[in-house]
Formats: sequence, structure tokens, C-alpha cells
Amino acid sequence: MNTKMMTSVAVGAIVATSFSTAAVAEDLTLCWAAWDPANALIELSKDFEENSGHNMSFEFVPWPSFADRMLNELNSGGQLCDLMIGDSQWIGGGAENGHYVKLNDFFDANSISMDDFIPATVTGYSEWPKNTPNYYALPAFGDVVGWSYRKDWFERPELQSEFMEKHGYKLDAPKTLEQLKDIAAFFQGRDIDGTTVYGASLYTERGSEGITMGITNALYNYGFLYENPDKPYDLEGFVNSAGAVEGVEFYKELYEVGTPPGSSNWYMGENIDAYRSGQVAMSMGFAFVWPGVEADETVGGGKSGYFPNPAGPAGQFAQLGGQGISVVSYSEKQDAALEYIQWFAQPEIQAKWWELGGYSALKAVVEDPGFAESQPYAQTFLDSMAIVKDFWAEPAYADLLIAMQERMHNYVIAGEGTAQEALDGLVRDWIEVFEDEGKL
Repeated sequence: MNTKMMTSVAVGAIVATSFSTAAVAEDLTLCWAAWDPANALIELSKDFEENSGHNMSFEFVPWPSFADRMLNELNSGGQLCDLMIGDSQWIGGGAENGHYVKLNDFFDANSISMDDFIPATVTGYSEWPKNTPNYYALPAFGDVVGWSYRKDWFERPELQSEFMEKHGYKLDAPKTLEQLKDIAAFFQGRDIDGTTVYGASLYTERGSEGITMGITNALYNYGFLYENPDKPYDLEGFVNSAGAVEGVEFYKELYEVGTPPGSSNWYMGENIDAYRSGQVAMSMGFAFVWPGVEADETVGGGKSGYFPNPAGPAGQFAQLGGQGISVVSYSEKQDAALEYIQWFAQPEIQAKWWELGGYSALKAVVEDPGFAESQPYAQTFLDSMAIVKDFWAEPAYADLLIAMQERMHNYVIAGEGTAQEALDGLVRDWIEVFEDEGKL
């Protein structure tokens, strides 16, 4: 981040030593997923330890096991975690089941305003019920599905000419999903510098949330809605609308014409490995991977570009990722944990968070005049966060997710039935879940 940006962000920041320190130093444990941003948080948190006197420990769990491990911890009332950076979909269960401390009074007492954060992250990570001023987390890590692409390949004159002759428009970062499919098919099986490459790596994984986090980027843009906007939990004709059917069919076709062999169960790790090893021209991925792309010797240093999820016939949207940070209600060290929240919310700490590879959701950081130029992917992050939608955040989200994973994978990857049948089945599954929850 440039000096001008750091200076402007720091103006008016709370001095690091201004938050109250506990009479006795505590050992706090923060629980999160095991990934690159977690390592950045360890480094960032050294400032908190120095200024508060508390000691930080971290429990990081790999993404494939993260939800099972941490939701079991919460559901059992465990005291391992004082602070939890839980997934956005957990906020409903965290609130309704009493796992998270409600933070409204704390925010008011410490002049922490949710108006200071990107609105989508407040709705996605902090609020329950949605669109009400009831807060159970502070936005901690803004994230969204976007795309990396081999800009150096796209810019080759011979490929530019061939693509223009074939499609009648310039080979460039796609603006629409149809263009994305054209480009993926164009690179599929192509020889680049003596190596066979493929069009794109997609999220297709079945076991946790992968294919759902992928296919929604097509579904939203073809008109899929989770429910009737005027009648909660009214699903028929919205989840399985004609547009939603087209979105599922599009994702299946994109998978068939433009992905590497053997990519039927890929998620974050497999996608970025394929991209960084030079196997694919484009890679679907959450924004958190972009700092690693830039630092990579094979694909970084100007060889890669970034673009938001392209538009479809019904608009341009992208699947929200990211998390908020909450105080666990079963912790016996809640006062010290709240000190960490207060420290983390400071503008100067949020600016440092961005510098280290974290994605701040604080407006003072992302709206700074220097932000868009601070990293090659910064503008794409801003553009993407402006178009986000999220999966269900209902307390029963896990059951809703299991059904969607099965229905989408069975059709898109295994080729079972039709898209209409898959979505009709999903409506039935979700209605059953909501009936069991007493919502219907």
C-alpha cells in the first residue's frame, strides 16, 4: 500500500494503546480456517499482544474440515475458542443458537459503527436477521468469487488474431458468461509453449461446499432466487425458474467444454494449483488467492490479470465469501476477546491487514484514493464486492447446503437427469428442511 494511502487511512485512527487493558493478562484462542490469510493474522496480532498484554493462540483447521470441526465445537458449548472467525453462512445459527455474543452494546460503547464497513459485508457477515441492525460479528475478511487469467497468453498476437477471426471480438477479460465460455473452449487442449493447456478451473467439489460456491456464479446471473422476495421461504418458481434452469445448464456446458480432465471434484486448492502450474488459462477462485498469484514465479509479476464474475442475461452477481469475527458466548474471557475486536476495528490496523494480505472491509481502507492502485487485483476486488450475493445463512444452512451439493453435482458432473429435475428436487429438499425447522 502506498504511503499516501497509509497516511490518509491513519487519520483519526484510535491510538493502539487507547483501548482498556485487562487487569490480568489472558491467553486468548482465535479459531479460523488454515489458509494464507490466517498466517497474516498471526503477524498482525503481534501488535495486539504488545499493546494489550494478552497472549494470542490460534486454532486453524483446513477448509475441508473447518465447518465440521468448528460447528461441533460451538454446538457442544466448547471453550476452546474465545474468538471465532466463522463462515458467513454460520451467522444465523450463531445468533439463534446463542453461540455468539450480540455486539450492539459493545459497538455503541466503543464508537464502532457498521456504517463504516462495506454494506455487503455487514449484511453478509454480521447481521441476523438479515437487514436488521442486530450484530453478532465484526466484518473481518472480505472475500468474493472472481477470476484470474493468463494475461500474457491473452496478449499473444497470434492468439488475438485467431480468436478475433473465430468470434469477432477481442480476446480479453470476458464481460459476459457467454464470452467466458467462448474463451474457455478456445484454450481447451491448446498447445502453449509445448504444453497442453485447458480453458478454466471451476469449483466442482462435492464433499463440502465447492460446487455450490461455483455454480451460484452462473445461477444468480441467469435469474435464480433463493425465495420469493415478497414471501419468505416461498421457493417454487424462484429456485427452479426457467432462468435458473438455464444457469445450471450453462455451468454444465462450461465444465464440459473448458475444464481439465480429472477436475470433477475440485475446490480452492486444486483450482489454484492448476492455475499456478500453468495448466489453465483462467481460474475461478475466491479473492484470497490473488496475493499468492502475484507472488508466484510462474504466473505472477504481471503475467496474470483479474476480472469480476461476468454478467449473464439476468444481471451481474458473484458469490460472497469471507467471514466476520465473533466473540464465543461460552468463553470465560469475553472481556479480553472484546478488546481484540476493538483493536481489530481500528483504521490503522485494518490498513495494515490489507498490506499483509488480508481483505479489509473497512470503507476507510477500500475507499482511499490509493487503494485501487495498491495491488493489481485491488480494483477487481472492489468491483466484485459491489455485486455479491450469498447462500442461505439460516441456522439449518448445513442441511440446505448438503442438498444443493448433491443435486448440483449429480447433474453437472455425473450427468444424472435434467437441470429442471435437479432444481425441482432441490425445492423439495429445501421445503422439507424448512418444515422441519418450523419455518413452513
